Amino acid sequence: MIGLVQCLALWPGTSRSMVTISAALLLGLSAPAAAEFSFLLALPTLGAATLFDAAKNGDGLLQAASLPVLAAGFAVAAVTAVLAMRGLVATLNRRGLAPFGWYRLGLALAVFFR
Repeated sequence: MIGLVQCLALWPGTSRSMVTISAALLLGLSAPAAAEFSFLLALPTLGAATLFDAAKNGDGLLQAASLPVLAAGFAVAAVTAVLAMRGLVATLNRRGLAPFGWYRLGLALAVFFR
């Protein structure tokens, strides 16, 4: 069901994570569990996209940055993602999804009226 609802994210401007979280909430998951599920669901998708890009443009990437620099960037990104997810889950436990919803509405209005 969540996979089918994710097709809505093909519509430009639609947040894949919010569609996933909303579908999970409608199916009875808690907000923190829905957010964790959305994050975990993104890992194979982003991983496959990264591998595809590396296979296609890997030589240019290695010319622009050395392998140790790329490995350090990957490690920093992984740690940052885990910390961000922990912060999001802690916020969801305290305040729920309302702040994220208001942020998305405000952002949509700012983009619409720019």
